[in-house]
Amino acid sequence: MRSFSTLALIVGILAILLIAGCTSYNGFVNAEEDVERVWSDVETQYQRRSDLIPNLVNTVKGAAEFERGTLESVIEARAKATSINIDADNLTPEMLEQFQAAQAQISSGLGRLLATAEAYPQLQTNQQFQALQDELAGTENRIAVARSRFNEEATEYNKQIRRFPGALFASVFGFEEKPQFQAEAGAQNAPTVEF
Repeated sequence: MRSFSTLALIVGILAILLIAGCTSYNGFVNAEEDVERVWSDVETQYQRRSDLIPNLVNTVKGAAEFERGTLESVIEARAKATSINIDADNLTPEMLEQFQAAQAQISSGLGRLLATAEAYPQLQTNQQFQALQDELAGTENRIAVARSRFNEEATEYNKQIRRFPGALFASVFGFEEKPQFQAEAGAQNAPTVEF
């Protein structure tokens, strides 16, 4: 009789572990799918911005004898950024940092392009340029929202695989932490505005 109750106890413990493992695994898969979905949104918004660049460059070229170096830097940054292809399944901190650096180059180049464009009054009155500038501003906002959503989902996923008992099952099933977007260097310092 005693061996039967011991066997029943062992079977009961194994059943509980099996149910907990299955539940944890399914939760990890759902959370990982959410991270991959929002990563896709991030890529879509960056692609949208990248698609605007040729139109913006052509409008600027057509409206003014523009500084060649500024245009070339934007075009080169776009080419570099679009060559970086990151699979959401294998997203590592290093890959995300590389992606973020390439996107920062585009942002910097676009900032110089728009700042330089202010010196050309014919561009400021060009409706196509204004429309593209507005669309670019809207896209930058969409990028910020997509990045924020990605960070939220990555945080939820990371919490799920780090909590007990999920952490035990996450390591067994091979689920690893997802990196998050970080603020760019110097972002904590407010810009100085002088009049």
